[in-house]
Amino acid sequence: MLRSLYSGIAGLRAHQTMLDVTGNNIANVNTVGFKGSATVFQDTLSQITHGAGGPQAGLGGTNPAQVGLGVQVAGITTNFSQGSAQATGKATDLMISGDGFFVTRSGNQSVYTRAGSFDFDAQGRLTTTDGKIVQGYSATNGVVNTGGGLSDIMLPVGATSPALATTSAKVGGNLPGDAATGTAITRDVDVYDAQGTKRTLTLNFTKTAAGWDVAGSDGTGATGTTSLAFSNGQQTTAGSLAVGGITVDLSKATGYASLSTAAISDVDGRQAGTLNGYTISADGTLIGSFSNGQSSALGRIALATFTNPAGLEKVGNSGYVATANSGAIAVGAPGDPGRGALAGGTLEMSNVDLSQEFTNLIVAQRGFQANARIITTSDEVLQELTNLKR
Repeated sequence: MLRSLYSGIAGLRAHQTMLDVTGNNIANVNTVGFKGSATVFQDTLSQITHGAGGPQAGLGGTNPAQVGLGVQVAGITTNFSQGSAQATGKATDLMISGDGFFVTRSGNQSVYTRAGSFDFDAQGRLTTTDGKIVQGYSATNGVVNTGGGLSDIMLPVGATSPALATTSAKVGGNLPGDAATGTAITRDVDVYDAQGTKRTLTLNFTKTAAGWDVAGSDGTGATGTTSLAFSNGQQTTAGSLAVGGITVDLSKATGYASLSTAAISDVDGRQAGTLNGYTISADGTLIGSFSNGQSSALGRIALATFTNPAGLEKVGNSGYVATANSGAIAVGAPGDPGRGALAGGTLEMSNVDLSQEFTNLIVAQRGFQANARIITTSDEVLQELTNLKR
């Protein structure tokens, strides 16, 4: 039989594969995090009709004569170029701006993805749309340990921010140096004990001939007194006041004329608070907001990179798994060297270029037609051969 018949068949199969790949790319033009593929062809073995001959005295060399036996698909490569950004405004929608893959867990299997459409499930775990659990680094007392192993990213339901006792405060601003002797100024601020119970710290400033006397009380019977002296508006005492375990720094207060702006600031301590919101920062840190005004890190999303991303195997649902040729996996935090940052409220869309894909459709269709023509022409030649004997 004619070799051209089999070359034509090989061409049909190869271009059919190209059509399949192109069709899949077009079908996923709006798939979040999808990466398009391209078909690479190569020729098959060639049949040698006669081999090469080396040059000899008085006789030149001859080149080999070979007849090709068709085409085959050398590979289907994935294009991991950045897709376009689409703003959604949803806090758990994340886009990787740069290199890297989200690490997710499906049972005991690690699956990697660029699709950042996430939600929290009923247990507070950050999950993909098909239920895979996003992995990252856990936080203890607001400190993320990026040197530890990966674990599920959690938004702890019912989490609390512990109470903190007030131990320090500062007084700033100005006490009027030209005030009449006996003038009283009172300043109050809320403070807390170790249980988070709120009480009021009161400071009474009384003008004296030498400066100001300060008397403090915290509402539980604890008191403290001190005196402040000024020269040309600046303190000469640099005093402080201790009231019920709270040290009040008075050194920043001034004593210029006419201004009465003294205020208590930088008071530490707080009540206990409950989790009432969260944000995800560009470095992947999940930050919880508590009702007592505190913010605390709850975890940090991890990103994985590979020596050869094209070696990853697609497993559906916009996921990939490592293979023997994807190379070593390196896991780290967003923003680390070699890894992209995260953009919240944004999704990475497909990187499929429709103009290129429609051009590929034309190329594949014409290639298919040309190879079909090879088969019909070869058939006509065979028909002529069979007609030699009548």
